[in-house]
Amino acid sequence: MYSDVTGIILAGGKSSRMGTSKSLLNLGDKTLIETTAGLLQSLFSKIYIITNSPSEYSFLHLPAFEDVYKEKGPLAGIHSGLLHSGTETNFIISCDMPLMTKEMIAYIVDNSLGNTATYCHAAGYHQPLAGVYLKSLIAEIEPVICSNEASDKSFHRFLHTINAKILHPQNMPFYHDEIFFNVNSPKDFSYILHRVTNKDMLPK
Repeated sequence: MYSDVTGIILAGGKSSRMGTSKSLLNLGDKTLIETTAGLLQSLFSKIYIITNSPSEYSFLHLPAFEDVYKEKGPLAGIHSGLLHSGTETNFIISCDMPLMTKEMIAYIVDNSLGNTATYCHAAGYHQPLAGVYLKSLIAEIEPVICSNEASDKSFHRFLHTINAKILHPQNMPFYHDEIFFNVNSPKDFSYILHRVTNKDMLPK
């Protein structure tokens, strides 16, 4: 259990491709966000949610905060998470990665020392929405997020301007590409449901 790291779940996406709030889709006997919250609760003593609809997540009994800057993409969620955090080190994850594991999160956290941001290059892509971010990044985020260009693209450009450490976990014994699988569309969700139906293991 990490007592000096805050776990932060981003649940503020528009879910435009899904057509409904993907975080509240049922996966087995839990919603996607319940699966993510349960995983983080097994690792971090402090956990909260960043969402522009806090009342939707009251059933989780976790603190929930809105974006300070609305309609500014994932960087706004990270900014709000860091702003409300009481720790310098924070593990931030999107709510739509139901195959994420304790081992992968611990690997990222344990390899994050001395870097303002740490995340993996895995499954052919950078995976910044499952990574460690320091609270001290707030001062660097705000000029970007206050600009008229804040978006997914500016988020990725921002990551190239900071002292980010990129991990390559492919040789770790617990690694497989699907750990970073995102549920973004009905097709993605059907695939994950098929895995559950066939009794594939999801994070506990």
